[in-house]
Amino acid sequence: MKKIINNPGNVVDEMVSGLVRSYPQYVERVAGTEAVVRSNKESMKGKVGIVSGGGSGHEPSHAGFVGQGMLTAAVCGQVFTSPTPDQVYEAIKAADQGQGVFLVIKNYSGDVMNFDMAKDMAEMDDIAVKSIVVDDDIAVENSLYTQGKRGVAGTVLMHKIVGAAADQGASLDEIESLAKEVLPHINTIGVALSAATVPEVGKPGFELADDEIEYGVGIHSEPGYRREKIKPSKELVNELLTKIDENLHLEADKKYAILVNGMGATPLMEQYIFSNDVLDWLEAKNITPVFTKVGNYMTSIDMAGLSLTVFELADDKWLDYLNYKVDTIAW
Repeated sequence: MKKIINNPGNVVDEMVSGLVRSYPQYVERVAGTEAVVRSNKESMKGKVGIVSGGGSGHEPSHAGFVGQGMLTAAVCGQVFTSPTPDQVYEAIKAADQGQGVFLVIKNYSGDVMNFDMAKDMAEMDDIAVKSIVVDDDIAVENSLYTQGKRGVAGTVLMHKIVGAAADQGASLDEIESLAKEVLPHINTIGVALSAATVPEVGKPGFELADDEIEYGVGIHSEPGYRREKIKPSKELVNELLTKIDENLHLEADKKYAILVNGMGATPLMEQYIFSNDVLDWLEAKNITPVFTKVGNYMTSIDMAGLSLTVFELADDKWLDYLNYKVDTIAW
């Protein structure tokens, strides 16, 4: 293992310290925790707080999306480990401005349990809390760490949607209704060329031969649904979009947003090649996306690979939310 770190056990603490010291205009640390909250307190006033988080190793998620128009606070758990309830609870308190707090939770058993416990703790303090559990990964169900589908890169689009709504003054109930309506329209599936290496483990989560890929792998190196010899980008696109098409039923008269997300070790050059092939595949079906993002948004430390998210925009307002101006480190 070769990584630019000091003590593997201090990775998250030192990462959070480096983040807030490098970007004090965006975020500050919640005292005594590994959570961050907006520095711009004026942007929070009178609005529903939006809080997300999870295990570290997915940067820029989630702390990179804290700022006006997106998240109010984010909790950084240990690498690939759910944050503890007390850390989430402190983030909720830091985000609360009297209008309640909405939690965006990825569907992993530990995250769901710990965020729910924090929600109960906050409600004992008379803080109204509601939540959504994002399960956008259509690759597999009931994988490691989860019951049902996993929450992956589509979570970032949920951050964007509910964050924009909150910034425009939506109530806690309105944000909950919006999130529930949006969620079934977000589908993600990924492919890995190599696994992630957790610093305290020191070896990859799984082994692939030099000429192998794995479809449907999770963001914690969970197994996917098939391994095979590596294929050209066009064939990878066909595999992933065919799966999404089976689920979303892509049609030329509908509007779609596309997110091509790098897993951490895939160069932007390759992401743009893949994106080009995605757009060609869709064009052949007379589909032109109305919103496209390419880059590293929900990574898996140093995994080589990428994921593809298709978001069907069933309401024109959702496109407005995606285009809504934000002030964050990473969007």
